[in-house]
Amino acid sequence: MDSLSKTNPERIESLVEALLKAEGLELVDLEFRKEARGWVLRIFMDKPGGVTLDDCSDLSREIGDQIEVNELIPHSYTLEVSSPGLDRPLKKEKDFLRSIGKMIQLSTKVPWEGQTFFKGILLDFQVSGALRLAETKKTWEIPVTHITKARLVFEG
Repeated sequence: MDSLSKTNPERIESLVEALLKAEGLELVDLEFRKEARGWVLRIFMDKPGGVTLDDCSDLSREIGDQIEVNELIPHSYTLEVSSPGLDRPLKKEKDFLRSIGKMIQLSTKVPWEGQTFFKGILLDFQVSGALRLAETKKTWEIPVTHITKARLVFEG
């Protein structure tokens, strides 16, 4: 269960985004949820050239201090700050646009031409329309509103 709404998601995201931007980093994703070990706030960040361990350590301290000072989370939680990894999620328009020409996989909330899982090369993305995805034998045009999850596929 996502519990950002019980805290103040806009303030947390705004604070984190401002702190990262000041350091030349981009907020890729932010999750706050209850897990078996308790509440966890996960922040995924990126920058040209990649995120270093020092970036994660420095920003973790700064973000934790600011959340505490601004009393944004009223209970205990674990803060995890990291890079989104090589199979980074695609959530925002800029994520998709940056991934044109790369291998991605995605799921749709309802079957699209009989399928809910797709994997192929992202050819085009229109935020108010569809994305085009080339699989081995077919090119798909999938409405963006049908996509529930998308991520890069690591081709190492």
